[in-house]
Amino acid sequence: MTTDLSSFPQILLWCANKVFEELTDIERQFHKALYTVRIYLNCERYSVALLDMTKEKEFYEQWPILLGEVPPYKGPKTPDGREVNFYKIIDYILLGKEEIKVIPSPPVDHWSLVSGLPTYVAENGFICNMMNAQADEYFIFQKGPVDETGWAIKNVLSLPIVNKKEEIVGVATFYNRTDGRPFDEYDEQITETLTQFLGWSVLNTDTYDRLNKLENRKDIAQEMLMYQLQCTPHELQTILKTKEKLNKNVDECEEKELVKILKEELPDPTALELYEFHFSDLPVSEHELIKSGIRLFVELNAVEKFKVPAEVLTKWMYTVRKGYRDITYHNWRHGFNVGQTMFTLLMTGKLKKYYSDLEAFAMVAAAFCHDIDHRGTNNLYQMKSAAPLAKLHGSSILERHHLEFSKTLLEDESLNIFQNLNKRQFENVIHLFEVAIIATDLALYFKKRTMFQKIVDATEQMQSDDERIKYIITDQTKKEIIMAMMMTGCDLSAITKPWEVQSKVALMVANEFWEQGDLERTVLQQQPIPMMDRNKAEELPKLQVGFIDFVCTFVYKEFSRFHKEITPMYDGLQNNRVQWKTQADAYDEKMKALEELNKKHENDVGVKKGTEGREDNGPTKSKTCTVL
Repeated sequence: MTTDLSSFPQILLWCANKVFEELTDIERQFHKALYTVRIYLNCERYSVALLDMTKEKEFYEQWPILLGEVPPYKGPKTPDGREVNFYKIIDYILLGKEEIKVIPSPPVDHWSLVSGLPTYVAENGFICNMMNAQADEYFIFQKGPVDETGWAIKNVLSLPIVNKKEEIVGVATFYNRTDGRPFDEYDEQITETLTQFLGWSVLNTDTYDRLNKLENRKDIAQEMLMYQLQCTPHELQTILKTKEKLNKNVDECEEKELVKILKEELPDPTALELYEFHFSDLPVSEHELIKSGIRLFVELNAVEKFKVPAEVLTKWMYTVRKGYRDITYHNWRHGFNVGQTMFTLLMTGKLKKYYSDLEAFAMVAAAFCHDIDHRGTNNLYQMKSAAPLAKLHGSSILERHHLEFSKTLLEDESLNIFQNLNKRQFENVIHLFEVAIIATDLALYFKKRTMFQKIVDATEQMQSDDERIKYIITDQTKKEIIMAMMMTGCDLSAITKPWEVQSKVALMVANEFWEQGDLERTVLQQQPIPMMDRNKAEELPKLQVGFIDFVCTFVYKEFSRFHKEITPMYDGLQNNRVQWKTQADAYDEKMKALEELNKKHENDVGVKKGTEGREDNGPTKSKTCTVL
C-alpha cells in the first residue's frame, strides 16, 4: 500500500470521476472506483463484500419462524439491526495477471469469509489490521493457498464501508502488502478515507434508484390512467358503427369504409350552427359534442389532408372528452366551446388566411385540450393548498398540466392524430400546443395584449389585404401573438354569447368560484375574495360588469378592429354588459334604499331614547340636590 499521502487527493479525484460516471448500481460504482486506483493500493489482492440492506423480512418469510418450523435468526447483526448477509463478493486479483471475480450469493466457507473477519467488521464497524494473519488466534484464516494460483494470506486490513446514513453497506478487505510488510497506520488512513468516500457515494446510486422507481411509478400510473381514460371498443362503436352497418369489427374494415361510416354519423354543421359565434352547446348532448368536434376537423379538411385515420381521430376526440372532469364549469362543454370558437375565428372570422392548414388543425386540437383535467380551482388555490401540481410547475400551473396531459395522449400511437406527420411537422405542432395552451393563463394576457394592439394598429394602416397577410405570415412571432390572443378570446367567449346563454353560463362560472371559496374557508381557513364568496352572490352583476370592462372589452374590441367579421363577438359583449349593468344598478339602488332605511331607523331609535330620559311634567330635575 502506498504511503505517499501527497498524491491521495488526486486518487480521490479519479475515484470521484468514476463514481459519478456510474450511477446505475452500487456494485458497478465500487468496481469502477476501486479499479481506477488499483495501482496505488500496493496490495496483492482486495475484495469487497456487499451487504444485504433488507431490514425486515417479508411476511411469508416469517411464517415458518412463527410456526416453529424454522429457528429464529440468532447470528450476527449490523449496528442498525440487519442480519449480516453478504449477497455478493467482488474479488480483485492484482498480483500477476490482473483478474476480477464476482461471486454472487457466496457460501459461508468462501475463503474471504471463512475467517469470520468480514462478518466481525460488519457487525461492529471496526477497522481490523491483521499484521500476521496466519498467527492470529481469534480469526482463523485459511492455511496455505486459497485457490489454484497458489496465493496465500499473510496480512490483512479490513474496513467497513459506511454510507451517509451511517449504515454499513459492505466490507472492503485488502490482502498482503506487495513489499511483504504489514499494513501500517498510513495504509489504514488511506483506505479508511477511500472506503468512507465510497460509502458516501452510495447516496448517488440510492438517489438514482429512487428516481428510477419514481419514473417507473409514473409510467405505471400513466398506464393505469390511459387504460381508464381511453375510448373503449364499445364507446368507439357508438360513433364508428361498423358492427351495425357492416357486421365487422373496426380493425376488420378498410379506411375508406371507416371514413364513410364516420361522415354519415357526423352532425350537419349548419343545423348546429357550428360556424356561428352565437353557437350554444346547451341544447346539444355531450356525446353529440364529441361528433361535432370530429365534424370541425372534417370541415378544416385536416382529416383527408393529413391522413388522420378515422379510428384514431374518433378515439382521440372521445378520450379528450373523458379527460375533462365532471365539474361545474371547466368541463367538457367548456372545452368544446373553446374549440368551436377557435374554428369559428379561423373560418367565419377569416383569420385562417394567416395560418397553414396544419397550424389551423393544431390550433383547434389545442383549443379542445386547453383545460383537460381541470380541477375546478384556479392556480392561486393550487399554490395556497401546496398541491402537487404547484410543486411540479412553477408558473401557469394548471395550464402546464393541461399541456402535459395533452402531450401524453399524443404519445399513445392509437390516439396520435398527428401520427402521419414528419418529425419537423410534429415538433411544430407540439410547439403550437405549448403556445396556445399556456396562453390561456390570464396572468399572461396583460403582458401580450399591448403586442397584439401594435399588430392591429399596423395592419389598420395598410391599404390592401395582401399587404396585411404578408406582414403577418412572414413573421412567426406575430402569428403566435395573434394565436395567443385568439385563445384568450376563445376561453372567454361565453361572455359574448346571447344573453339567454351568457346568463346561465355566468351562473355556472360563479358556482365553481363559490365552490373554491368554500374550500378556502373550510380547508385553508381563509376568507375568500368577493368573487369567490357565495355570501356575496348578489354582487355577481357588478363583478361581471367589472370583468367585462377590465378584461374582456379589450380582446373583442381589438379583434373587431382587426377583422370586422369578428364584430358579432364585440356586439354580444356590449349587449351583455347592458344587461349586467342594469342588474348591477338595480342592486345598487336596492342597497342604497336599505342604507337609507337603516339610517332612518337609527335616527328614530335615537330620538326615542332621548324622549324616554325626560319626565312628563316640568324640566328635568337634578339627581344630586334640590333647589328650594
